[in-house]
Amino acid sequence: MKYQVQENCLTIYLPREVDHHNAEEMRKTADTLIERNHIKYVIFDFEMTDFMDSSGIGVIMGRYKVIRLVGGEIWAVHTNVRIKKILTMSGMTRIMQIYEEDEI
Repeated sequence: MKYQVQENCLTIYLPREVDHHNAEEMRKTADTLIERNHIKYVIFDFEMTDFMDSSGIGVIMGRYKVIRLVGGEIWAVHTNVRIKKILTMSGMTRIMQIYEEDEI
């Protein structure tokens, strides 16, 4: 996983599989960066992601709860059809924006 901080925005570049094997590391690292850098916006970049289980949903939900307290937002970018379906079925689309690039 890669993390990038720009001003008050944290981008998390998610791995191919977001599951219980890497959820705890993501949670700890994201929370540390959010607190240390006064983050208000978190972007989850799903460009490389093919699979996400309930622990991945938990990571997103937990960061949403933290960011909501400071009046911020969470976003998803580069979602493929499979990830979009997981986010929709889990109710994540009610708490996060999904940014889609305009089709040419």
